[in-house]
Amino acid sequence: MIVSLVLILVVATGGFALTYLIEKDHPFLWRLAAGTVIGSAIFGTASFVIALLTGLNAAVVAAALAITLMPIGLILRGPRRKTFEHDWAKAKGRIQGASGIKAVRALYYVGFLVLFCLFFSQTMYETAEGIYTGGSNNLGDLPYHLGAIFSFTEGANFPPINPSFAGAKFSYPFISDLVTACFVKLGAGVREAMFVQNVAWAFALLVILERFVLRLVGDRLASKIAPALLFFSGGLGFIWFFGDFGSQAKGLVEFISQLPKDYTIGDEFRWGNSMITLFMTQRSLLLGMPLTLIVLGGLWGIFTTETQRHGEGEERVDPSYGSLLPMLVVGVIAGLLPLVHLHSLAVLFAVTGILFFLRLDQWREWIAFGLGVCIVAIPQLIWSMTGSATETTKFFSWHFGWDSRDLNVLWFWIKNTGLLFPLLAVGMYLFCFARNEKGEDEKPENRRISLLFFYIPFALLFIISNIAKLAPWEWDNIKVLIYWYLGSLPFVAFALSWLWQKGTALKVVAGACFVLLILSGSLDVWRTISGANKIRVFDADAVKIADRLEKSVPINAMFLNAPTYNSAIVLTGRQSLMRYPGHLASHGIDYVQRENDVKIIYSGGPQADALLQKYGIDYVLVSPEERNVMRANELHFRKFPVFAEFGQYKVYKVR
Repeated sequence: MIVSLVLILVVATGGFALTYLIEKDHPFLWRLAAGTVIGSAIFGTASFVIALLTGLNAAVVAAALAITLMPIGLILRGPRRKTFEHDWAKAKGRIQGASGIKAVRALYYVGFLVLFCLFFSQTMYETAEGIYTGGSNNLGDLPYHLGAIFSFTEGANFPPINPSFAGAKFSYPFISDLVTACFVKLGAGVREAMFVQNVAWAFALLVILERFVLRLVGDRLASKIAPALLFFSGGLGFIWFFGDFGSQAKGLVEFISQLPKDYTIGDEFRWGNSMITLFMTQRSLLLGMPLTLIVLGGLWGIFTTETQRHGEGEERVDPSYGSLLPMLVVGVIAGLLPLVHLHSLAVLFAVTGILFFLRLDQWREWIAFGLGVCIVAIPQLIWSMTGSATETTKFFSWHFGWDSRDLNVLWFWIKNTGLLFPLLAVGMYLFCFARNEKGEDEKPENRRISLLFFYIPFALLFIISNIAKLAPWEWDNIKVLIYWYLGSLPFVAFALSWLWQKGTALKVVAGACFVLLILSGSLDVWRTISGANKIRVFDADAVKIADRLEKSVPINAMFLNAPTYNSAIVLTGRQSLMRYPGHLASHGIDYVQRENDVKIIYSGGPQADALLQKYGIDYVLVSPEERNVMRANELHFRKFPVFAEFGQYKVYKVR
């Protein structure tokens, strides 16, 4: 754990220094948070580029760390050093001395930090019976990420080949897993590295989102509410919860301690709480979203150049913000996204394209931003698309209603998001037309208009995601829809904040609305934290045979295994001819012919040996999965020597 903590701090230091090129007046905590994700993305990208030439090893990781730390020179001298010293003094002032406000502020951040630690500790844990996860939606995603990580650490997978589909370029965004692999190369454990990174990135997202909302609506309470709405997102599932509780005989405490199911995702619901369906399972989004919010903050700066925020709440004309360097650097940060989280980059393209036409007078800043994006993103896109097995035509088709299935679309969205839409409308109205006790406008007209126009691309993201599939699997539209949700949070949080500050009766209304918005998501997050989910991903024999193979099999060995998500081969870091079809289909890979060939080989028919030669198979795994799913003909494979065996797991050496 210590190694991972030290490394994430080192990475964050370089990114922290870089923030002084993009923002002048953000607080110290925001710089640390932004530095964590910026530094992680730079570190992972630098490791990738160097490893393409030499392979991944400790020296490569050290060189990437050195590159990540280079921006420190920015704050060692000159005017930026004075800004840093001012920020540091201000940060110390915030934590020195005792006061009720400081205690509440500290409790807010400490509470979320504890939450993230408890939650992400359930991502992966190991017992004598095997490797487990506490995430109800992490059964397939955990082995996928482990397969990527081990392919870098144990399989010398450079240039990266898809470990789930041998011979195809690994074009799925993998930087988050590569960062984990780099930590492992310097002595960290896989579980510890994933845990530290997940907690650090989630906390960074909290701080960056809080500041983003504050910049947009200028309301401090709203900025505190918004992260809770994101991390505990959900719909009307709490109604089903009370129904389930009433239909059984357990007490409330006992029932809650062993919740039987999730209340934001499943047969009844499709939106899913962000923590359990996205941030635990899709580590790429956990790194990509805070990076995207940093960029969106920069775009907001272009969009409202005449009324930049200053200090804690004042506004002033800031002509110096027209400098092109900040937007060039923001563009470079956006350009890191192709191998971090491609859907986030696509969202930024859509948002930027619309905002550009709304503020053509800021064309110099837009050009600087676009140049920064192109410098970094285009080489990555060219690399990932050249020779990829992904069929891009599978990533768009007309499809109405997202994943509503047979439900009425209006009821589907109300059921899945609860009070979100009513409060979104209320927030827009209040932000534009609310007046204070003296009958005066509470917000300058230019800010009201700017925020409404700034929301247009997010609203369009929602519309597009409801009339078309943006991925082979329609549910994956959530990778775009979550950004519509993010764009809506400032208005929703503002509505709750405004109600809370307008008297006792409206305080009750605001509190009730807040609870109803987060109750279903809180139940699902609690179900994970409480350990109610104990899902075995790999049994003990799979772990043992994987350990034997990892130590004795050549790093370039090719394995045949059943096309499942949790094959023991995942833990070896070696290539599989094919793994889980669900992952391959969601990445736009045509796997049908190969899947048929795998079945033929395991059947032991006349073509089996020829197909083994065709695909260059070195070892064949026969385990309960191959016997049950593939109907493996073990008589056919007995002519080959048994290379390794544990329990019901056998590995035959066929070449």
